[in-house]
Amino acid sequence: MTAEISYYMPDHPDLIQLFVWQDYDLAPRFPILHRFLDHWRTDIDAAIHSVRIAHQHLIRPAEWRAVDGVITIN
Repeated sequence: MTAEISYYMPDHPDLIQLFVWQDYDLAPRFPILHRFLDHWRTDIDAAIHSVRIAHQHLIRPAEWRAVDGVITIN
């Protein structure tokens, strides 16, 4: 799961900054992301504007496929 967090810094409230965070998490509830965002809200002074999430539904190994031939270049 990759989360892109847009936030406002207290000393520059007119600027939106980005923070990108990656971790293994389980869709659709995202318990690890929710814990991280709860930590952000309580312990970090920056105010969250929005959160965008990209994920795979299952944690699995990378996909691969076998090749049936060999190409020889002279």
